Amino acid sequence: MNTGDRRLLAGVACVVLGATGGASDAHAQDAGNWLVRARVVHLDSANKDDTGFGLTINNKVLPEVDISYFFSPNLAAELILTYPQKQTIHSSVVGADIGTFKHLPPTLTMQYHFTGLGNFRPYVGAGINYTNLSSVKFDSNVAALNLGVKHNSFGLAVQLGVDVPIGGGWLLNADVKKVQIGTTVYSNGNSVGKLRVDPVLFGLGVGKRF
Repeated sequence: MNTGDRRLLAGVACVVLGATGGASDAHAQDAGNWLVRARVVHLDSANKDDTGFGLTINNKVLPEVDISYFFSPNLAAELILTYPQKQTIHSSVVGADIGTFKHLPPTLTMQYHFTGLGNFRPYVGAGINYTNLSSVKFDSNVAALNLGVKHNSFGLAVQLGVDVPIGGGWLLNADVKKVQIGTTVYSNGNSVGKLRVDPVLFGLGVGKRF
């Protein structure tokens, strides 16, 4: 995580922590079945590669929107969305960036929300991620390898977070997710291994209960 990313996330974290002492209407967060949040998320990739090319992708900060529906005060389903994110592919063997791609990674989780804890609403979740890779482009410096990737990925997702009501149905949120995302890499039409992105996603944001 670079210095700018740290400052951005630290600033939002200060807002979350500072608001906890002034939350005066915790029960308002429980009104309504729908909850919409907007988060700033830092994607930290595991970059596990067994292709022999030493492949990694860049970490980045990205926007995220999620929509939750509460079946009860404790049980909810959450759909996590963003727009296609551009990533750079680096090869330690080549010693340079060798391409780019975009990924669209919607995730659906089922959550259990803990109640009766004052101004805090911690939750845990688990579900499934689908990631679509598109606009895959490899540079001319690896043209002889004729590289390609599998465009669809399915994997599990786990989640831990907390909502902090601040009144009127509004809340602040901190959230961390571990998601299984990976792709098979091909050279001249033959599989040469897999790149496991498997990121940890650290998110901070705001939400509104309807």
